[in-house]
Amino acid sequence: MAETAQSRHTRFSDFYPFYLGEHQHPTCRLLHFIGTSLAVVLLAAAVLSRNPWFVLIGLVQGYAFAWIGHFAFEKNRPASFRQPLYSFLADWRMWFELLTGRLPFNPGRSGSRFPQG
Repeated sequence: MAETAQSRHTRFSDFYPFYLGEHQHPTCRLLHFIGTSLAVVLLAAAVLSRNPWFVLIGLVQGYAFAWIGHFAFEKNRPASFRQPLYSFLADWRMWFELLTGRLPFNPGRSGSRFPQG
């Protein structure tokens, strides 16, 4: 289903395939993975140090990595501008699927865990 500026996905199960379609460039996926992984580390640092600033830093750097991936490599507008909650949830799902190998970093190469070229 193509998304227009006016349409919105009403269910996450409909949104996630659209989200993956917006993340086809291997470097974009890798940058999302790095940003989300750093966010996990910073969230752990926030809990262990009881310093809430780490949460804010984690959010800012996570979105920075993702947006660089979209603007510089994917050449599209991040889905978080249109559907922030679903995009946030989809990013975590994509991160987990990349981490566990269920989703390849390079969609053009089935079974490829890491970007190539």
